[in-house]
Amino acid sequence: MQKIEAIIQPSKLDAVKDALLEVGIEGMTILEARGHGRQKGHTEFYRGREYTVDLLPKVKLEMVVSDDLVEKAVQAILASARTGKIGDGKIFLSKIDDAIRIRNDERGGSAL
Repeated sequence: MQKIEAIIQPSKLDAVKDALLEVGIEGMTILEARGHGRQKGHTEFYRGREYTVDLLPKVKLEMVVSDDLVEKAVQAILASARTGKIGDGKIFLSKIDDAIRIRNDERGGSAL
């Protein structure tokens, strides 16, 4: 099993969710986040004053999937979240040793 964490632009959330459902990913956690990478934010003008916006809105998706679905999920995220511009996001993969369903103590892949 592997944990996939993807940080994407909020405008791409629906497209990414639909793409993941198409490849068979059913469970995911979605969090609102703020941050920046290399783009370091931007400046905006409001009522004649300049403001620096250094923490941009992002969405973080987390899911644990079986090893056979990892590459399909990664490709689905890449294809649906990419705009080709700076700030598209990142995907992180981590190994998961075990998963336990709280309701009935199921363990491993069946707990997903």
